[in-house]
Amino acid sequence: MNIPILFEDNHLLFIQKPVNIPVQEDSSRDLDVLTILKDDIKRRYQKPGNVYLGLVHRLDRPVGGVMVFAKTSKAASRLSDMMRRHVIERNYLAVVRGIPEKKKGQLVHYLYKDRRKNQVFAVSPNHKDAKKAVLEYEVIGSKKGLSLLAVNLITGRPHQIRVQLSTSGNPIYGDQKYGHGVNQTGEQIALWSYSIYMEHPVKKEPLGVNAFPSDTYPWNLWEEIDLKQINKTHSSFKDLLI
Repeated sequence: MNIPILFEDNHLLFIQKPVNIPVQEDSSRDLDVLTILKDDIKRRYQKPGNVYLGLVHRLDRPVGGVMVFAKTSKAASRLSDMMRRHVIERNYLAVVRGIPEKKKGQLVHYLYKDRRKNQVFAVSPNHKDAKKAVLEYEVIGSKKGLSLLAVNLITGRPHQIRVQLSTSGNPIYGDQKYGHGVNQTGEQIALWSYSIYMEHPVKKEPLGVNAFPSDTYPWNLWEEIDLKQINKTHSSFKDLLI
C-alpha cells in the first residue's frame, strides 16, 4: 500500500494516513500504518535489521490525514514532551450534523474511557478517572443540514473530537460509534487531520504540513471554499505550510 509522504528529513516523517487503516497493529491483525512505513523505510534506505520509527500520537482507524512520526529516539522524546506541553498545533476538519449554536467557541468536557468497550464518555469532573478535554472550533459553512467545522485540538484525548461534538449535539457525519442514532451504516466518518504546526524538535525551526480530504461527499458540499485559506485563518503559525 502506498502511503503519501508529505515531508521527511533525518528526524521526522510526515505522512497522509489513509482512512480505515489502523495506526498500529491491533486485534484485527489488519495491515497497519506503522508496519507499512517501517517496511518502506527499510526498502528505500536499504537498512539492515529493525527500523526505528517512533509513534508519538494517533488517529482513530476510520480517520485520515496528517500524522508525524519520529525517525530517531531523540526526536521521539522531544516530540512526546511537546505533545504533553500542548505546543504542537493540530488542526482538523469535521462535517457535523446540524448547526452549532455558536459560530465559534471552545468546548470543555471531562472524558472517561471504558477500555473494555473501547468507548469514551463525557462524565462529571468529579469522576475519579475523568480527564479534561478542550478544543476550539469555528463553523466555516452550513448546507443541507450539515456544517463544516475547523477544529483546533488543545488536548489529545482518545476519541476526543468525536465525543465532544456529539455531546454538544452535533455528531460527526458518518461516525457510527458516537452518532449511531443519526448516521447510517456505510457512511465514512467526515473527520480529517488537515494540518500540524510545530517547532522542529531538533533544528528548532518552524514547520507546518498539511493535507486535505478527497473531493467526495460530504466534503464536496463546500467546493467553493479554499481549504488552504482555512489554515491561514485558524493557525497561529500562518504561512509555514510545506
